Amino acid sequence: MDVRVAGISKEFGDAAALRGVSLDVRAGELMALLGPSGSGKTTLLRVIAGLEFPESGRVFFGGEDATKLSVQQRGIGFVFQHYALFKHLTVLDNIAYGLRVRSRATRPSETDIRRRVLDLLDLVQLQGLEDRFPAQLSGGQRQRVALARALAVEPRVLLLDEPFGALDAKVRKELRRWLRSHERTGKTTIFVTHDQDEALELADRVAVLNHGVIEQVGSPDEVQDQPASPFVMTFLGDAARFDARVIEGQVMVNGRKTSIVAPAGMTGEVAVYCRPWDLSIVPQGSAELTGTVHAIRRVGGTRRVDIDIPGAGRVEVQAAASWVPKPGDEVGIAIARARLFS
Repeated sequence: MDVRVAGISKEFGDAAALRGVSLDVRAGELMALLGPSGSGKTTLLRVIAGLEFPESGRVFFGGEDATKLSVQQRGIGFVFQHYALFKHLTVLDNIAYGLRVRSRATRPSETDIRRRVLDLLDLVQLQGLEDRFPAQLSGGQRQRVALARALAVEPRVLLLDEPFGALDAKVRKELRRWLRSHERTGKTTIFVTHDQDEALELADRVAVLNHGVIEQVGSPDEVQDQPASPFVMTFLGDAARFDARVIEGQVMVNGRKTSIVAPAGMTGEVAVYCRPWDLSIVPQGSAELTGTVHAIRRVGGTRRVDIDIPGAGRVEVQAAASWVPKPGDEVGIAIARARLFS
């Protein structure tokens, strides 16, 4: 089922949490709502769920206007950050809860409920744990129980609010790997995260929010490689910023010509953004920029070099394995790729 929000605005007192947000989520798609704290991503998810009602705008599930429908009427499954499992119920009873509280006319038989629960435990790789209580499970196992419980009621749309946020880094990574390889439910899924790696790894598309508006919607490759704004560029990873001027198509940084090609029609003052791997350390004689090495850090299998550039501040460059300079060295910097914003 596709989900569409159109012109959603939501305020809390004098603070605007959402400012005319519109978003289309395709049927069967896994969409990430990504942004920093206070960006409006959780409020948008709660509006879609029916846990919050907007001051203006509408929510559609398929062709149905769901704006005024209750949570139950919308037919959603919701997974919270902190599991929200019933401590006094077994794993089986937690997952079965939503089915058992249905009206008698729509409630499956106990045999069918048990069969569905066991099928879901197989899906989330928790076979044989149906008689355990939440306190007997690890955090990662509890979150998978919460996911199975949300799926048990066969929701039209699955909503996940920071589903791995309460877990340690190793368990988060394992659950992301599991979700990526087991996303066979066919459910339209929307999940909230502030973790860029999580969004880019899991989502079919990512909506980047900032101060209650959507800055960009696109595939992980699109938002990473073709950011639509300086905010998206800097939020999705380390980026160096240079003040520059475009004169007749030529990009000048610190008064020096660079190899950067400006888009047609761009002129005057611009901001140049580069990822650390877009910059390289070269001999000063052939450099577009020069600077002084401040510090060197190990990042995974690479080394990052912090370089002070006159007029541009401190930038980060990924060093080649063949040569790593020392603090205090004067070095040249070449720009291989850049994004320009006027």
